[in-house]
Amino acid sequence: MDIQSLSAAGKYAASRAATKPTEGSAAGAAFMDFAKDFGATLKAGEDTSLAAMTGNADPHSLVQALSQAELAVETAVTVRDKVVEAYQEILRMPV
Repeated sequence: MDIQSLSAAGKYAASRAATKPTEGSAAGAAFMDFAKDFGATLKAGEDTSLAAMTGNADPHSLVQALSQAELAVETAVTVRDKVVEAYQEILRMPV
């Protein structure tokens, strides 16, 4: 094994703490809430789908849960696209 690769791995492991989000960050907390809500929405849609397959849920609740999951995914994709667009705009800025 190459000594330089071990050194690089050690430096990477040491720098991970610097990139960890802080607990007091308002933007980080908002993003965490968004991620938790997104996961909960997808989980609810999945649970309702499973219940509908076994005959324990009515079709109306299934359609409603799937619509909410679809809306959550579309929102996440829109947010991702905006973040990528902002990143690309920053890369285009002259230094």
